Amino acid sequence: MRREQLEHLVRAAGAITGDDELIVIGSQAILGSVPSGLPPEATRSIEADIVPMNDPDERKADLIDGSIGEASLFEETHGIYAQGVSLATAILPEGWRDRLVPLHNENTGGVTAWCLEPHDLVASKLAAGRPKDVEFARALLAAGIVDRDLLTARLDRLDAPANIRERAKALIDR
Repeated sequence: MRREQLEHLVRAAGAITGDDELIVIGSQAILGSVPSGLPPEATRSIEADIVPMNDPDERKADLIDGSIGEASLFEETHGIYAQGVSLATAILPEGWRDRLVPLHNENTGGVTAWCLEPHDLVASKLAAGRPKDVEFARALLAAGIVDRDLLTARLDRLDAPANIRERAKALIDR
């Protein structure tokens, strides 16, 4: 995914939900901080995980899935899609909300996408621990986009049991 594609998803998700603010928590949140020049492993995904604001019953997330989600006409037409999710899908470090990076420009159609800061994003990916998440994390570390010491500090602040924090730290050491 490229930044302009994420902007398109943000614009569409905002129009669908009627919200002018959304949160991007998946790997493509990196495009909020680093608009170009990312390693291929960081932009391989064709989907963006979008959390609608003020969505206690997750109806807005369902609207996103149904309108611009996987296997939708939107994906067929544009080759990308959004997954409407809740914040419960991610394990995030303490204080993550204070570090969100705004993505707001004329291409987002008045919608602000609050994207996870790179270290918070990678900490969340390492907590998930799937092979694709580890590959993503390693690529950002190798490219110097994420600092190892700061990432370790964020891993210590994950809202997760100690065994998940330790497993996540072990993944960056391998």
